[in-house]
Amino acid sequence: MPQNLEDVRVFAAVAQAGGFREASRASGTSASTASEAVRRLEAEVGVRLLHRTTRSVTPTEAGMRLLERLGPALAEIESALDVVKSSRDQAAGTLRLNVPTVAARVVLPPFLPAFLAAYPDIRVEVTVDDELVDVLAAGCDAGIRYEETLEKDMIAIPIGPREQRYALGASPAYLERHGRPSHPRELLDHACLRMRFFGGRLVPWEFERDGEVVEVEPTGPLVVTLGSAADLLIATAVAGGGILYLFEDWLRPHFESGALKPILQRWWLRFSGPFLYYPSRRHMPAAFRAFVDFARSSRR
Repeated sequence: MPQNLEDVRVFAAVAQAGGFREASRASGTSASTASEAVRRLEAEVGVRLLHRTTRSVTPTEAGMRLLERLGPALAEIESALDVVKSSRDQAAGTLRLNVPTVAARVVLPPFLPAFLAAYPDIRVEVTVDDELVDVLAAGCDAGIRYEETLEKDMIAIPIGPREQRYALGASPAYLERHGRPSHPRELLDHACLRMRFFGGRLVPWEFERDGEVVEVEPTGPLVVTLGSAADLLIATAVAGGGILYLFEDWLRPHFESGALKPILQRWWLRFSGPFLYYPSRRHMPAAFRAFVDFARSSRR
């Protein structure tokens, strides 16, 4: 067993950050100190754990296997330390969340600042990831996802709005040139800006009105991968490049400013809001317990 657990922690930080300099910035140590820690660990286990080039640092096969096992182990160690800290009057510690882009944009902003103000000794680290990940293997305490993508063996509680809608919008200039569709099927005659899941499938355009469900597969000049690239989709729509289909909460500021006009509002599809999900633990870290309690009391 390695004599210095800190070397193990530094290796995990370097591997996850993709470089010594990046990891040292996050931890407040020097790059040379981080490099020496990894060298000690490699000497201890007798195998190279990182491929190092002038441009990148990536885990070897052995390093990747170690990293997969370290995520849950290091998270559990930190949880144990947080349990000790919980004896203090104020909850303290580090909380790590894995969330999709939409949660970072429309779910956390109304909620997280109030939580941080209520618990000044808690530090929250948010990783934005639109792919489905194992939150424990990623070294996180919890994640935010929608019901259809929740892992069945996780505890899940509602967080944020309990109902959301997909909205449809276009710029005034586009609508002046091409007209306003009156039925979802008329979108087939328009330039539509689409998103694609990471697996390659296009995000379906679904609509519902008075029990009638309509799904269309329109085409257009731009397709982006789900996530932060949605900003490019919005910018293109604002510039008059076509019609887009996205979370209403995400588009609301553009509707309010007049940069985009809502289309087919009576057809907008409703769906249940997101959930905070996490594994069952006998000793929940104080910081995470505070976050869960705050989320329960802040449902809207």
